[in-house]
Amino acid sequence: MSTGRVLGSELPSGDGAGLSAAALFTLLWEGLADVLGTAATAVLVRRAARRAAFRTPELAELAISRENLEYRFTLPRAWTERADAAAAAAADTLALRELVGELRPLLVELTGPVVVRRLAQIPELRKRGIVPSDEVPS
Repeated sequence: MSTGRVLGSELPSGDGAGLSAAALFTLLWEGLADVLGTAATAVLVRRAARRAAFRTPELAELAISRENLEYRFTLPRAWTERADAAAAAAADTLALRELVGELRPLLVELTGPVVVRRLAQIPELRKRGIVPSDEVPS
């Protein structure tokens, strides 16, 4: 399992097609944490992952912990080991879609459309279908 965060400076630019699920999760985490803070992000992501794990068992491997004042996450092994295979990348993206599918109603209940629209503005998440593109304001 991978522990820690992929730093934003290590993320390749572009449409997100070559990004691993680990890098895409990091974009999701940072997008949420920028608006909600890391503590709220940790609580919401944990809850969403727990609920989505019934449909996508690999999400049960997603763990979020606090060390001192910093949150760290342990990602499913498949998200870092299978980044090169197209079929595996599709499966990983499905897991992230399930996670966001569980996050969305929580975010809407807490913030209205604000945070969901903010996530939809992250091109890599939108282009990979993790966040619906219809959430982007016109």
